[in-house]
Amino acid sequence: MRRFQRTACFPLAHNIASVTTAAIVIAMGHSAKGAEKLEPIDKTWLEANYTKHEQLIPMRDQVRLFTVWFAPKDVATNYPFLLTRTPYGNRPYGVDAYPDPGRSLKWYGREKFIFVSQDVRGRNGSEGQFVHVRPIRSDVVGSKEVDESTDAWDTIDWLLKHVPNNNGRVGLSGVSYPGFYSSCGAVNSHPALKAISPQAPIADWFVGDDFRHNGVVYLPHGFGFLSSFEQRLQKPTRERPKPFDYETPNGYEFFLNLGALGNADATFFKGSIPFWNELLEHESYDEFWKARNIRPHLRNVRAAVMTVGGWFDAEDLFGALQTYRSIETQNPGIYNILVMGPWSHGQWHGDDGEKLGVVPFRSKTAEFFRQEIELPFFKKLLKGDGAPELPEAFVFETGACRWQRYSSWPPPGVAETSFYLRAGGALSQTAPSDGDAGFDEYVSDPMKPVPFIPQVAIHMTREHMLEDQRFAATRPDVLVYQTEPLADDLAVAGPITAELKVSTTGTDADWVVKVIDVYPGDFPNPEPNPSNIEMGGYQQLVRGEAMRGKFRNGFDKPEAFVPGKAADVSWTLPDVCHTFRRGHRLMVQIQSSWFPLIDRNPQTFCNIPRATTADFVKASQHVYRNASSASQIRLRVLRPSSP
Repeated sequence: MRRFQRTACFPLAHNIASVTTAAIVIAMGHSAKGAEKLEPIDKTWLEANYTKHEQLIPMRDQVRLFTVWFAPKDVATNYPFLLTRTPYGNRPYGVDAYPDPGRSLKWYGREKFIFVSQDVRGRNGSEGQFVHVRPIRSDVVGSKEVDESTDAWDTIDWLLKHVPNNNGRVGLSGVSYPGFYSSCGAVNSHPALKAISPQAPIADWFVGDDFRHNGVVYLPHGFGFLSSFEQRLQKPTRERPKPFDYETPNGYEFFLNLGALGNADATFFKGSIPFWNELLEHESYDEFWKARNIRPHLRNVRAAVMTVGGWFDAEDLFGALQTYRSIETQNPGIYNILVMGPWSHGQWHGDDGEKLGVVPFRSKTAEFFRQEIELPFFKKLLKGDGAPELPEAFVFETGACRWQRYSSWPPPGVAETSFYLRAGGALSQTAPSDGDAGFDEYVSDPMKPVPFIPQVAIHMTREHMLEDQRFAATRPDVLVYQTEPLADDLAVAGPITAELKVSTTGTDADWVVKVIDVYPGDFPNPEPNPSNIEMGGYQQLVRGEAMRGKFRNGFDKPEAFVPGKAADVSWTLPDVCHTFRRGHRLMVQIQSSWFPLIDRNPQTFCNIPRATTADFVKASQHVYRNASSASQIRLRVLRPSSP
């Protein structure tokens, strides 16, 4: 296992001596190679150095897709393509209308690629019918079926034959929905496609990405995104979809007043947002959702792959981790690596990645990624020979604030360790004994759900992924368990498993588990501190995830609870790479609502989008913690490194 020396945000006396100068330089996010800092380009520089082209490119079924590319004006050499396929448009349209550069074009324009962006089928300037996360239909090269993998193939084939001064190599990349289209291009990938980087890609829209997580609906995200996105633009235009007017900044109030989810269409959308209705109509994991699960199709990948994600990505953290795993298991022997940083959705192409909210990362993590990871990946594979010398897993360890290099993910040497819920709000590695008995209980009222943030907001805030949880810990409908202050650092890496033994007086219930890092009471405040935040006792969310109880035995077979009867509810929370520092505490909070981040469960077994007011009932929730019914979370704990 290749690994950096252990450095820290707040170094301890016993490890300072082992830190090398090179490790400090790399951990702090600066180049150890003396490379010049990347300088972004602006619109003026783009106009002076690149020529813009537009073309409707025919696919195998003769549907034409609008494609724009920027070719270097210097034609003394041949350049590789760097392709993005997007549903978001390529404004402004017109060969004389240059955009303000974004993402790859902004950061790598000085490196001279042929930058290509394409409107996917049925969106903006492209012909055909748009289908959300269009199912993969073509299982073999040369198939007459069309999907996003064949569209990527046909696009690459056309570019190679018709764009001059190309070197025959193609890279494919994108963030979020374009990350999904990058994954599609990996399926039965074109021989000229040498490097693929799905970034925050969609993998499964029911189990863990964007609009549904384990069956619950991510309400403000789904409502906000679809109300804008579904305003389909029929032809090239400079206009953007208009955002929905909530007429209030208070999302908690807005969505509570909405009532049942089915009311949204009747009250606001009136049939204009088709996928919103499909999202609600398919309440279980049926063929509609299974067809949109790309994971089993990620086969016959011939290119090198670098999947990128953010530990605090509220939208597609699941997709990044599962895309990497699916490619790894189904394409043995290929170059396939994972990069995970301390970022919100797409933050690695936005700012310098030095902090998120009030939580600092002590280095310019996004700048380091762009210069030392992403650019070398594309330059080596598209302009050089072979593949870059990057580790299998290049991940940022939050809490300790350092980059780590691992030979696999999860890393070698992790030991699955149980932390049990105990009496008096204790959290312990010691399991309950035969003499222990009991449970903890709370009343969950769907008319007064637990908020997901302490402040007012209309949207799903990016900071909620590490928001201070002190506001929730004081509520009577939230159970709190925590360890004593830690005597040593506790480093965890990999997925988290929640295993609860529960009962409810209702016939359905949601269960939310939050894993939290509790800072010491004397933790210093940031300087400057414009928000006057008190960091002493800060309860930083490390990972939280909900489970809709009726899917506890399978997402495709909802099952009611028997009131008062104990049942097992287990699920996997997305991976973390985090160190709970010495003197901190590990905390777990358990609740049955998280509003309006997730939709309300009426706590009556029913079709939730069609629930009536009478279906929304209070329920008493029991979480058991005795020897025979020991509720717990399981963490993957890193074993001590060898001297």
